[in-house]
Amino acid sequence: MAEIRFHPGGLAIESRGVRVTLGDTQVLRGVDLHVPRGKIVALIGPNGSGKTTLLRCLLGLQKPDAGEIRLFGEHIGPKVLKRVGYVPQRLPLDRSFILSVREFLALRLPGTAGWFWHSHRRTDALLRDALEGLDLEGILGRPLSGLSGGQLQRVLIASSLLTKPELLLLDEPTAGVDRPGEQSFYELITEVHRRHKLTVVLVSHDLSMVYRHASRVYALNGVICCEGTPEEVMSADSLKQAYGIHVTPYHHDHGPGHHHVH
Repeated sequence: MAEIRFHPGGLAIESRGVRVTLGDTQVLRGVDLHVPRGKIVALIGPNGSGKTTLLRCLLGLQKPDAGEIRLFGEHIGPKVLKRVGYVPQRLPLDRSFILSVREFLALRLPGTAGWFWHSHRRTDALLRDALEGLDLEGILGRPLSGLSGGQLQRVLIASSLLTKPELLLLDEPTAGVDRPGEQSFYELITEVHRRHKLTVVLVSHDLSMVYRHASRVYALNGVICCEGTPEEVMSADSLKQAYGIHVTPYHHDHGPGHHHVH
């Protein structure tokens, strides 16, 4: 087998020939991915195209059948995974779940054994950096199970930031957010990216939001079908290649900075 050559300079993620079979289905059929550091990158594609499976590979939760992945030039393992944050689609909670937002986040704080002896003021001080800009200070005492979808996703973002990651992976983070809240949520991701100087990989079905907020787009359908800037990927030919159907994107404006693609 030929040696896989990697070129980690400036890359947060590099994969070569990644293949994964689940049951009788080959979900990933040789994924080559090169994600530059410091960018907001969107991963798009139809249902069943392997987006979540690829994220699981990046998190070390799914071992590829073939190929190789490196993060920041390193093989995936406990050391490099400490530099990765993850926000899932949703966190199913029973209404009897009693932890407050503050307690849930405190459990994720590195090196804070015995946090329950701390005053709220001390705990909040330890959480301050992760909470900044997320508008969570007013709900720290509320039970996690009583939050709206948008509030819970902001808590999960704060939780992912507590370890000060360099790479943030988000799997359809607006799945539990109502439509009016989606725009502000994507703006929040953009602000988190800027404030914490992260590389962000965002799985999304919302092509309009991808067009507005991502600096690079990868279209996945078992393999990377096309990649480039939003303008390059959001074309009829590229989307047909990724989704297997004819899609005619169109752009319209709602004033400066409000471009949409459908």
